[in-house]
Parts: sequence; C-alpha cells; structure tokens
Amino acid sequence: MSAQTHLFRYESPLGPIGLELAGDVCHHITLGSTRAPECSPDHPMALWLRAYFMGSHLNLPPIAPPNTLFQKRLRKALLEIPFGETRTYGELAKALNSAPRAVGQSLGANPLPILIPCHRIVAADGLGGFACGLAWKKRLLKFEKAM
Repeated sequence: MSAQTHLFRYESPLGPIGLELAGDVCHHITLGSTRAPECSPDHPMALWLRAYFMGSHLNLPPIAPPNTLFQKRLRKALLEIPFGETRTYGELAKALNSAPRAVGQSLGANPLPILIPCHRIVAADGLGGFACGLAWKKRLLKFEKAM
C-alpha cells in the first residue's frame, strides 16, 4: 500500500470487503475481515458494490490501471463475461491466444476481484482456484446465479 492510499471496509451481504483507495480510485480489493473504517456510502466504490449486490449494473468506478498489456486484455475479456455466467480457463486462454496456466497465474494476481470478475473463471472439471479463497468464489458464483 502506498502512502497515498487508505484502507476502508464495505459491508456486503456476503461478508466484509476491504478497499484500498486513493481518492476515488480503487487499487486493491480484499475479500474478508478487515478492521478498516467503513467506506463512505457515496464513494464510487460503495455505489458500485451496492448496485452489484442488488443485481444492478453500473459502469466501473475509477480503478488502478493494469500493469501489463496482457493484464489489460485479460480485464477486457473478464468484463465481457455476463453476470451469472462462467467460462473455463481453457476458453479464456483460447480467446486471449494464451495458455490456461498463464491465464490462471494472471487471474491469481488480479488485485480487483468482483470488479474484474475473475471468480467467473472455472476449471473444466470443477471450481478451479481463487486467490481470495474458494469459499468466496462459491459465494460469489452462487449469489450471481441466484440474482
């Protein structure tokens, strides 16, 4: 965390979400417990998360740019997966002209889960991994399918 970012908490229906913010820009999201102060309800991230958990769609709030061209392409591909749907690592790799393992490693380094919906990528024979823990991945996928 840089000197100009601050940690905040958003209380979601699925559990607390940690937000690393620099003004309106979100740099990092953690899923799970955090002792940070609550995010202002009118902050762009809080507005986006509130809409997401109500099953609505807003344009992405300001987020930190990707570090590489591949991460930029990966983000674009993930954002094209509709709410409530999934793709396999292989399908995503084929769309990006890459290898499933490289895609998996890049997904594991996604600093903005939920916003950049890496939880929507599953293994051909199961759930696959998730940097924030499989319990969160299951909750997010179940939530999206229920909406």
